Amino acid sequence: MAQRFTLRQLEYFVAVGEAGSVAKAAERISVSSPSISAAVSQLEREFGIQLFVRQHAQGLSLTQGGRRFMQQARLMLEQADLLHDLAGDIALQPRGPISVGCLVTLAPLVLPSLRRGFEAACPEARVTQATAHQAGLLEMLRRAEIDVAITYDLEIPQDVAFEPLAVLPPSVLVASGHGWASRDSLALEELADAPMVLLDLPMSREYFLSMFQRRGLRPTIAERTNEVPMLRSLVANGFGYALQNIRPEVATAPDGRPLATIRLEGDFRPMTIGIATMQAEREARIVGAFREHCRATVSNDRIPGMSLPAG
Repeated sequence: MAQRFTLRQLEYFVAVGEAGSVAKAAERISVSSPSISAAVSQLEREFGIQLFVRQHAQGLSLTQGGRRFMQQARLMLEQADLLHDLAGDIALQPRGPISVGCLVTLAPLVLPSLRRGFEAACPEARVTQATAHQAGLLEMLRRAEIDVAITYDLEIPQDVAFEPLAVLPPSVLVASGHGWASRDSLALEELADAPMVLLDLPMSREYFLSMFQRRGLRPTIAERTNEVPMLRSLVANGFGYALQNIRPEVATAPDGRPLATIRLEGDFRPMTIGIATMQAEREARIVGAFREHCRATVSNDRIPGMSLPAG
């Protein structure tokens, strides 16, 4: 006789096994306690085994057989999720989970807008997000903690594929009352002896300092910070200028003080925003759909949350 049970019953059983009580499982998965208890009882009757030991003071404990049963139940639920994803691939409808990472300096400007637009276009997608600096993002890709990263083309290794989306040249950030604020452009030589606020993040730090090194110059570093909001506030309050690639649409620091952005003269290497993924022969449909959304949303003519350099 065929076994009669449902994936929903298995889901409720696993929830109880992980939570240790029906009440906690009910709260965690937003299902009534009687429904969960009934599902577990049905499984025990159907298979003729005891899954839990009922202990009034300590909740429920899995029996030895219950632990083995739970391992297989988890595998079945994972396989069911894969079937849903496969069905979405076959039906050409992006669905299922996708984990998106973003460079910490870009994330506040571009990630919420990208995610909102993608979830609107693909309501069957289940998006989670993470932020990190460049080395962290690359490691998260390798550990399969994220499926895709929005980041710069900084030291991309051979096992990672990078698709460029938009180019961001470096520029100079000063307080609006600074003597340079009305200038159209500045040469790097003019900056060397002035106090500098350095964005002290891995790879970003080396990128900005290398500009001076190639010209045989040494900047006068007055302040260091690893947070872009703090950098903007320090500059706005007169602690020095900063070099930047991102240009937020709002030309103020977090404390409300105004800022000015000036073009940096010279042929310096720009930063390129793009999509980083692990090299793979086959790309999941949900990742491909997110890639297409990024292409349509981010370009040299439009970057969410940013103003574009003149020309």
